[in-house]
Amino acid sequence: MRLFVFLLCLVVVSCGKSKQEQGEQLYAMHCARCHTLPKTEYLTKELWAAYILPEMGARMGIRDPKFNPFKGYSYEEQYELIEQGIYSSVPTIAENDWELLKAYILQNAPDVLPQIPKRQTQPIKNFDFNLVALDSISGTTISFLDFDKSSQTILTGDLNGSIKEYQFKTDKTEQLFNAPSPVTATIDTESGTYITAVGILDPSQEKEGEILLKQGDSITTLATELHRPVHTLIHDFNTDGKSEIVVSEFGNLTGSLSLLKQNDQGEYEKSILIQNPGAMKSIVRDMNNDGKDDIVFLKAQGDESIMVLYQKEDLTFSRDYLVRFSPIYGTSWFEMVDIDHDGDEDIITVHGDNADKTQILKPYHGMRIYLNDGNNEFEESFFYPMYGATRSETADFDQDGDMDIALISTFPNYDDRPVNSFIYLENTGRSEFEFITRTLPEEADGKWFLMKAADIDADGDQDIVLSAFTYFFSTIPKDLAEKWSASSADLLILENTLH
Repeated sequence: MRLFVFLLCLVVVSCGKSKQEQGEQLYAMHCARCHTLPKTEYLTKELWAAYILPEMGARMGIRDPKFNPFKGYSYEEQYELIEQGIYSSVPTIAENDWELLKAYILQNAPDVLPQIPKRQTQPIKNFDFNLVALDSISGTTISFLDFDKSSQTILTGDLNGSIKEYQFKTDKTEQLFNAPSPVTATIDTESGTYITAVGILDPSQEKEGEILLKQGDSITTLATELHRPVHTLIHDFNTDGKSEIVVSEFGNLTGSLSLLKQNDQGEYEKSILIQNPGAMKSIVRDMNNDGKDDIVFLKAQGDESIMVLYQKEDLTFSRDYLVRFSPIYGTSWFEMVDIDHDGDEDIITVHGDNADKTQILKPYHGMRIYLNDGNNEFEESFFYPMYGATRSETADFDQDGDMDIALISTFPNYDDRPVNSFIYLENTGRSEFEFITRTLPEEADGKWFLMKAADIDADGDQDIVLSAFTYFFSTIPKDLAEKWSASSADLLILENTLH
């Protein structure tokens, strides 16, 4: 009955409308079911026709003999995709409507995208540059970067599973552990060190990720069969003295945000908080001031958004959106910080993941600031365009009373030389959001991938650490690939000279 009414509505609303109007209505109806409605002008006709429309059609049960959505997947992966209903086995749209929908998109998509205008930049100041080699091997694949305040060491993990710590003051590196697959997180607690290994780095439906606990020389496997976990949060949400583990299983076409809870035997039992791919990062906040810690997390892959999970009883959660983005923004990072100094936390987001099949320069990539009205309603108040932006660190680096922002791009415009894969936005304080754009000198450029702001030298100001990554997600110019692959620099430390 529901299907009949739905189809009847389609017939009624389409009567008397032009094909363009019908196509627009179908686009709004079908393309906003699972995420915000993307603008047709955000991708070119060529990309829509070659990649996006065939995938859309397959998900709606439209079979294109030139496109096999299961290509490259093992039989086991294909079986899971069928079980999960990723690609509908029956058409969910009439053939004629599908043609109208395609025609609408291709008529309104541009041939080329506009470019980000050239901006005035100045050299970065008040930082000394220190290139660091953690080993004697050329090229770097650091997949995890953090700073341990207690030991004053920089922690790294790489695609080989190697976990190292680097002491800046002594310029010494120590090998700590070797995980079974690429490392995406290590967290030191009183109970030991929690280590997250992604399993399979490249897009896959296979679940080979795991979480290990290192206590001295003892290694315990806490969880296995995780779907490409990229971030882990350790926190005692229900204050029972036992920490829970929140795992961002980024996955691929499927994935989840998962909660691991200890049972009476000390073993971890898994429950799914969000059954969707693209979970990237979670933090703890009491968003509704009820005395219970909530989870704020970033989700990419389709329904790109910042969500909050409000804690209820018995470790159950209710969900709500804080901010939602276009599904083609390539959302990669977020921070919560009171950037306007009004007593509540705002949201800074970074968009620029460009490792999919639509690898063109996108003018809507960059950093956005969403101001909090005091009631957890967030409104976009500032946009800084930056091709391929993937990470930010916000702090009062120059200690002048306002917040500055450091940005990294994993997918910059390689035609610009030197390549601006790192930008420092110095807040002038003259208006709410007025920044001076500062860049690195050419001798300090690199394939920078991760970033951490911390007081590395313990002198009272915030320094910046960049880590290199010469595993290339997209095509880059041959000269740069050769240069960065031959470099022995693993880290670039920007030492703040304020103190």
